[in-house]
Amino acid sequence: MKNQTQSPLLTSIVISSRYLSVWIAIGLLLITAFLIAPETLQRTSFISAVLPLTSFLALAALGQMLVVMTGGIDLSTPGVMTLAAIMAVGVAGGRDERLPIALASALGVSLLIGLMSGILIGVLKLSPLIVTLAMGQIVYGATLAYAENVPNEASVPPSFAAWINAPLLVLTAIGASLLLVVMFRYTELGRKFQSVGANPHAAWILGLRVNVYVILAYMTACLLYGLNGILLAGFLRSPSLVLGAPYLLGPIAAVVIGGASLSGGLANAISTLAAAFFLTLLNQMLRVLVLPTALQFLVFGVAIIGGMVISGDRIVTLIENLLIGASRFKEKDVKTEEGGSTAL
Repeated sequence: MKNQTQSPLLTSIVISSRYLSVWIAIGLLLITAFLIAPETLQRTSFISAVLPLTSFLALAALGQMLVVMTGGIDLSTPGVMTLAAIMAVGVAGGRDERLPIALASALGVSLLIGLMSGILIGVLKLSPLIVTLAMGQIVYGATLAYAENVPNEASVPPSFAAWINAPLLVLTAIGASLLLVVMFRYTELGRKFQSVGANPHAAWILGLRVNVYVILAYMTACLLYGLNGILLAGFLRSPSLVLGAPYLLGPIAAVVIGGASLSGGLANAISTLAAAFFLTLLNQMLRVLVLPTALQFLVFGVAIIGGMVISGDRIVTLIENLLIGASRFKEKDVKTEEGGSTAL
C-alpha cells in the first residue's frame, strides 16, 4: 500500500524535474547580470527591450512547442511570420477601417499554410523537417512576390501601431501560455493531444485520429506564427522582408531548454515562456556588455548548446537512474536484514 501511494509522487517528481533547469538558468543569469551588467535590469532596458522581445520569441516558441509535441520540427516559422506581417501592411494600406480585413487575411493564410504542412506530414507521412523547410521557402517566395505590390514606405495603420506596446505583448504571451496549460491539464482535447505525441501507435490503437491531431498542431502553430508576425509588424511600424529571420532557431532552442521531449508528448508552456525570457535576457546582457559581435554569437551559441546538454530528457534519465539505484540499494539492505534475521 505504501509503494502504491509513493509511486504517483515519484512519477510527478520525475516529470516535473525536466522543467527545473530553465529556472535555475534564469536565476544564475539574473545574478550574473546584476553583478557584471546591471544596466540590463534597469527599467528602460527591461521594459523597452527584454519584455517585448521575450513576448515575440515566446509566441513563436509556443507554436514550435506544439509541433515538437508531435515529434516534429517546424522550420517555416520565419516565412509565415514575414508573410503575415507584409500582408497585414499590404491589405490594410495604412487605413484603420481596413485593419479587420487585413488581420483576418493574414491569419487565414497562416492557417492555410499550417493545414498544408499538416496534411503532408500527418497524412502523407513525409519528413517534418523537409516539409517545413520547403514550405518556408515557398512561403518566402510568395512573400517576395506579394511585396512587389506593397510600397517600400508602407506601414501598419496608425491606430494599430499605437495599440501595440510592451504590456499588451507580455499579456498576450502570458495569456497564450496559460491557455495551453489549461488545455493540456484540464481538457480532453489536450490530454488526447499529449497521448498522440507520446505514442502515436498506441493512440491509434485506442481509436484516436492521430492525423487530425498532427494537422491541428501545425495549424495552431502557424496561427501563432502569423499572430506573432502581425504583432511584430505593429511594434516595428514598418516591417521588412527579413522580419522573421531571427526566429528560425531561437524558438526551437527555447522549446528544448524549456524541457520539452524531442520524441514528443511532454512539454510545458510556462517553462517554454521562461526559456524565451532566458534567451532574450542573455542576448540583451551581451549587448549591454558591448562585446564584439563574434564573441556575442559565440557565447549565445554555447549557452544554447549548454541548455540542450542539460535538456529535459537528460535530466529525467539522470533522476530515474538515481531513483532506480536508490531503490535497488534499499532492496539490498532489506534482503540483508531478512537474511540476518533468518540466520538468528
